[in-house]
Amino acid sequence: MDRQGSSNSAEASTGHTVPAGLAVARRVLDGIAWLCMLAAGLGLVFIVASFGWLVYGRYILNNTPTWIEQLSLLLIIYIVCLGTAVGVHRHTHLSIDFVRDGLPRWPRRILHVLADLMVVAFGVIMLWQGWVLTLTNADHQLPMLGVTASWRAAPLVLCGALIVVFTVFDFIERLFTNPGELH
Repeated sequence: MDRQGSSNSAEASTGHTVPAGLAVARRVLDGIAWLCMLAAGLGLVFIVASFGWLVYGRYILNNTPTWIEQLSLLLIIYIVCLGTAVGVHRHTHLSIDFVRDGLPRWPRRILHVLADLMVVAFGVIMLWQGWVLTLTNADHQLPMLGVTASWRAAPLVLCGALIVVFTVFDFIERLFTNPGELH
């Protein structure tokens, strides 16, 4: 069943009928984006709480928990990468599209497709280079944490993959929700 309660198709904001599979995929991707933001939010809450513990340990107990700084650096990478992927999904990244939107229909469509291709290319490169970095750092340990340095590069792989999936889905969805326009 889709957003409108119909089991066969969804009605997009443009009034075009969308295959039910796209509506289901949209809900799944929205759920993935929500889980990414939940994980990023929980990571941020943990960082704030752990720095409270760091200050307490350093100034009250006179025993600084040194692992907190390394873990916080690791968590920041996850928070930023997850937030970046969700920003692509929600279209909340900075974009200067008034030039494109002021053009006639065909140049506007071409520029939108080119922008999507560049975002997908960026995601693929991020995924690929993140994977290479993950494999390269498999033998190195993060100080004070006891895990491999691959944990620092793994979010790049996840972020790149999510950027590709979100962008490709948005392109496909635009083809069905507004066939005359790719925007």
